[in-house]
Amino acid sequence: MRVSFIVGLYNCLPLTREMLASLQKSIPQGLDYEIIFVDDFSTDQTRDWLTTLPSPCSSILNDKNYGYAVSNNRGAAKATGDILIFINNDLVFRSGWLEALLKVHAKLGTHAGLIGNVQRNVSTGLIDHAGIFINSKGKPTHIKHRPLSYYLGNTIRRDTLTTGACFLISKDLWNKLGGFDERYINGCEDIDLGLKARTIGKINAIALSSVIDHHISQSPGRKKHDETNSYTLTSTWKNTLALLAVPDWCRQHFEAFLPEPRDFPNDNLARKIACYLLGLRSVPLQETLPLATASLDKEIERWKVMFKNE
Repeated sequence: MRVSFIVGLYNCLPLTREMLASLQKSIPQGLDYEIIFVDDFSTDQTRDWLTTLPSPCSSILNDKNYGYAVSNNRGAAKATGDILIFINNDLVFRSGWLEALLKVHAKLGTHAGLIGNVQRNVSTGLIDHAGIFINSKGKPTHIKHRPLSYYLGNTIRRDTLTTGACFLISKDLWNKLGGFDERYINGCEDIDLGLKARTIGKINAIALSSVIDHHISQSPGRKKHDETNSYTLTSTWKNTLALLAVPDWCRQHFEAFLPEPRDFPNDNLARKIACYLLGLRSVPLQETLPLATASLDKEIERWKVMFKNE
């Protein structure tokens, strides 16, 4: 097995130095690997620094600033590994993170999709990411805790999306999915890729025992295209996002009545929601799908007005 680490760069050289030092220290002895840096037209000393790096490091220099999707697609095209691991340059790696990530991928076998991990905020030490769910408004939202089952020995959170800050995917699946959609600029590429993997029956998962630290959104201009990216994602995946939003919609609907449970409506839909939340029914409620879809339609109309006025 050969592993290709792919790192998109845009300035922040001190963080990149720290990331590389921790990465190389964490890689188990005997692993066949390469580290491919893709510099997205940095304006600090990053390019000079890249020329000093020996093998197994190599670099690609973009002729202008293209963004996350294009840069990582270029890195993947050059990769020679059968396992690709995409990592941001603002991460700090802990001992054992990689072995835990590879173990989950191997356990899922041919069913494996994108495999992410637990990421703690460097500033606070708190979990910033342990998976991603779609909230009641159809928006990707970080899960900021491990499930209780983790403390009983479960090491995998299945059927979840994951951030592009650090994830593993086989080269074969990457090629099958066509890589990152380059319509996105520094946002939502990871969600789109995970949804594509899910569509063909792959299991996206979080390796709950793989823990790293993340400085979080340090690249300049990281949030500049958030509205455009969200519009593209929602327009492309509206029906899927609405379906995935149903569980959180049910939770929100139920929790609204918790202060006064006696006021909870005693109707058929309310009873179904209660049964679903109590685990007495495993299938998301189709009756709530139109309500979740309506939230997405409202957002799409807002974006249409926004972009029309620009």
